[in-house]
Amino acid sequence: MNDNAAHPDSPGDGTRAVRAGLPEPVKHEPTLPGPVFAAHFHLPGEVSGPYSYGRDGNPTWTLLERAIGELEAPGAGDTETLVFASGMAAISAVLFSQLKTGDIVVLPSDGYQALPLARAQLEAFGIEVRTAPTGGDAQLDVLDGAKLLWIESPSNPGLDVCDIRRLVEEAHARGALVAVDNTLATPLGQRPLELGADFAVASGTKQLSGHGDVLLGYVVGRAGEPMDAVRRWRKIVGAIPGPMEAWLAHRSIATLPLRVDRQNATALAVAEALRDRPEVSGLRYPGLPDDPSHEVAARQMRRFGCVVSFTLPTREHAERFLAALRLVEDATSFGGVRSTAERRGRWGGDAVPDGFIRMSVGAEDAEDLVADVLRALNESAESVG
Repeated sequence: MNDNAAHPDSPGDGTRAVRAGLPEPVKHEPTLPGPVFAAHFHLPGEVSGPYSYGRDGNPTWTLLERAIGELEAPGAGDTETLVFASGMAAISAVLFSQLKTGDIVVLPSDGYQALPLARAQLEAFGIEVRTAPTGGDAQLDVLDGAKLLWIESPSNPGLDVCDIRRLVEEAHARGALVAVDNTLATPLGQRPLELGADFAVASGTKQLSGHGDVLLGYVVGRAGEPMDAVRRWRKIVGAIPGPMEAWLAHRSIATLPLRVDRQNATALAVAEALRDRPEVSGLRYPGLPDDPSHEVAARQMRRFGCVVSFTLPTREHAERFLAALRLVEDATSFGGVRSTAERRGRWGGDAVPDGFIRMSVGAEDAEDLVADVLRALNESAESVG
């Protein structure tokens, strides 16, 4: 599904990812310099230059920010990228830097589980919070008067999709800024800024870094006062990544296209296998031609993600299924090279059935993973009998 031409002025995703953010080569120096560990920098005389204090900037962040920007907004010269300590730090930075008492924000009612926590804090600050589901572009119905529209497409964990370009155009016409959580899609799946959004926000903890060993977040936005405010917020609250985490994430970006293509293809195979199971209901994967969101997703996404969601008849059935899996870890989060799945309702906060499963497809061989899922379904069904 890579529609980039193999041309030096418009490289494909693989070429771009392998080279993203690298400095100009220096003889006898590594291609990707190691992490810079510094709380302060030598700074005689007047303050000048890019690095003065560890909370303001770091050369390792700079290279990672450049790399992410080249993926989220290739060829765009008017954007800025900021990295954060986690995805939630990035989300909070946009929300709390753009909104003040009396403002209105529109959030998805079916979005990331931590958004209700953000809602409570926003309301404590006197900000009106409106919510509507992702599917059917329902957020348009509550948009009037809003300062900021927050979109999550595909939504987590339900995998609904909205028409981002349509929502952006309507929001801008009504004077609202738009942020899109791009975690599940990744910049290789969709590019919100190209669809008109003001901010692309994501958890780099997930598929961007992809190995389950880094907490990271980022915001990419058009240069100007809104992004200046995000930068100020990061400095004020100190929500900065460690240099080792930033370096690990940058290292991992080189394999992002390989991982994404493998995981997306296997996710489709898993979804197709689940489609024929009588005990499975509510199957969602935007890449399935008969998925309710496929038509909209196909217009704005180049890849459909590594997450599949479905429901088993009961909580007990779901737990037996998870226990029977051998190649899939029972764990939260998604996007890693090792497949994970969980009964999402165990956390509370998501409006999902007790037997709802969110599965993140890893880099295992598709045949092995599909066989493991089907075997676990058979075993859990036999237990029911």
